[in-house]
Amino acid sequence: MAKNILIVLLVLGLLAAAAVVVGSVLVVRTVENAVRPVGELSAGVGTQVADILHPTPTILPDPVTIVREVRSLARLETIQYTVEKVITAETGQGALGFLFGDRLLFIAHGVVIAGVDLDRVTPDDIRFDEQGRAYLRLPAPEVFVATLDNERSYVYDRDTGLLTRGDLTLEAAARKAAEDEIRQAALEDGILEQARVNAESALYRLLRALNIPDVIFVVEGEALPAPAATATP
Repeated sequence: MAKNILIVLLVLGLLAAAAVVVGSVLVVRTVENAVRPVGELSAGVGTQVADILHPTPTILPDPVTIVREVRSLARLETIQYTVEKVITAETGQGALGFLFGDRLLFIAHGVVIAGVDLDRVTPDDIRFDEQGRAYLRLPAPEVFVATLDNERSYVYDRDTGLLTRGDLTLEAAARKAAEDEIRQAALEDGILEQARVNAESALYRLLRALNIPDVIFVVEGEALPAPAATATP
């Protein structure tokens, strides 16, 4: 009899424990269901605030396009430089710079392309001698393109005074200075000389492929040899 009572009490204890567990699970789920809308609302508000503070720019190009000029080109591009420069632009520096000053650090990535403009070659710039060799005078090499890579160029740091919002034209001035510096760096590194060498090499291979026995390049400003004599009937 006592054994049966003990078994009954054990079963009742297990049932009570199970009821407590089930009740706890129901309470937890109820709390989660109650809290979930609040969390979703907070996330939504946070996203809206982020969109307000850091809006995505909208680009609206004018549908009207005006073509100002069209020119035919005969440029032989023979070399390209990729240059990186660090530009510091500042204004309002001095005793009150902490109030009205503006300074930015601009990381500039640019491309410089140079070559020879074959449109400037005239019939007087080429001669053939009696052996069929060609004498060719090329125009001076020049820089065709010196521009920034806008996708890779950026303002790394900017420090403005306490009483100013910054100079609106400072970044534009930094970009213009960066283009000039990139062009100058390529010139100082000898881009024009390398452009001339590459142009001569490319044209030499082309003319030799046309069965011209030899090609001799004449420096701009030097006279070409007299043209080969032609037989008269």
